[in-house]
Amino acid sequence: MTEHRAPLVSTLAGLPRALVAALLVLAGLVAPVAGHAHALAAPAGPVTAGAGDDDLKAQLRADLEAHLQERGVAEHVSAAGLSVNLPDRHSTIDVSAGTTTLGGSVPVRPDSVWQIGSNTKAFTSVLLLQLEAEHRLSIDDTLGTWLPQYPQWEDVTIRRLLNMTSGIATYDDQPAWYADYAADPHTYFSPERLVGYVLDAPATTGYSYSNTNYVLAEMIIERVTGTSYQDQLYRRIIEPLGLCDLHYRPDVYPASVTSREPAGYFSNDEFPLPQLLGQDVSRHTLSWARAAGGILSTTSDMTRWERALYSGHLLPPQQQAELESLVSITTGQPIASTSATDPQGFGLGIAQLTDPELGTFWFYEGETLGFRALHAYFPDTGLIIAIGLNSATADDQSATLMKAVYDTLLTNGMIRPQPVPVTEGA
Repeated sequence: MTEHRAPLVSTLAGLPRALVAALLVLAGLVAPVAGHAHALAAPAGPVTAGAGDDDLKAQLRADLEAHLQERGVAEHVSAAGLSVNLPDRHSTIDVSAGTTTLGGSVPVRPDSVWQIGSNTKAFTSVLLLQLEAEHRLSIDDTLGTWLPQYPQWEDVTIRRLLNMTSGIATYDDQPAWYADYAADPHTYFSPERLVGYVLDAPATTGYSYSNTNYVLAEMIIERVTGTSYQDQLYRRIIEPLGLCDLHYRPDVYPASVTSREPAGYFSNDEFPLPQLLGQDVSRHTLSWARAAGGILSTTSDMTRWERALYSGHLLPPQQQAELESLVSITTGQPIASTSATDPQGFGLGIAQLTDPELGTFWFYEGETLGFRALHAYFPDTGLIIAIGLNSATADDQSATLMKAVYDTLLTNGMIRPQPVPVTEGA
């Protein structure tokens, strides 16, 4: 946030929450391209692991239970879900721990749905890159071309929206947005209303995380296609990949979806919403998040989406390369890859990290007002991990949980050790 609050920091290699808890700077397929969208055979929903996995599942569940026991009070969290996706397996390994409410008795299920926050941004980027592949736009087009109603940003390109170098402030850092949300957590925020909070905000410089960028991206998708963002998302991605447990609505969700969603607790005292502290905000509007962070999903469908995303099944090679093109979050300048000396990079809605223990991998943590959802993809092993937690907190230790899961998989021989990056000059 810009109200002179210090940026929050993730435990994972100091990765700023403005990157990993990507939805909250409170810190938050077109007709498919021929030969790409349908090339990935999608498993028919979460599949229970075989009997030979019982011991591994017990150990992974113990990792979740240990986190809830150690961090339950500090993070105001009662539920955790985990899915592990390995490239040589048809099914995901799905476990859960805890209860759907604090102090409750209903166990959270492995097929619970979680608000995945800014993991949504990669979906938005893919939609735009697919439109580029169809020659309906270029990511180097300017806002002046597609959204001329915002002349103050007429020279900003779509690429700069997606890689967070646009200079456009984020709406959820504005006192007026906080006041409006606090006044009515069920209010509807249209894209135009959200953008309106920053029309006169000072420009940012370099890399600066902004949810406004992705609301503008949503508006461009709708301008180009003549249909809604929701329609494009389902037609191009959700339905072709068979993601039956991944959902998007631009406002509130129906009971058919939320019946599998645990309570989600707002527990971040660093933000000016004191009246919400400790409350279940899971059924409040997500219209404030939209294409920047409004998707709900099981952890299993999260991993299946990430498999399609990183394996190149959704985009032609040129657009896949653009998706993975990085800027340093330190300098805002293009980099070929992260490294030990410049460990944090942002692509087009995805992020890369080089960590002393885990090597170089793709990683994102999305956060809404009541949930955290983290995924990690390790290219050298093909491992994908997705974790859901039912609270938003300033004291976020979810990366520690992810490392515990990684170590359990390593100990059980499910993956081989990652190469440790060599420090330059060593």
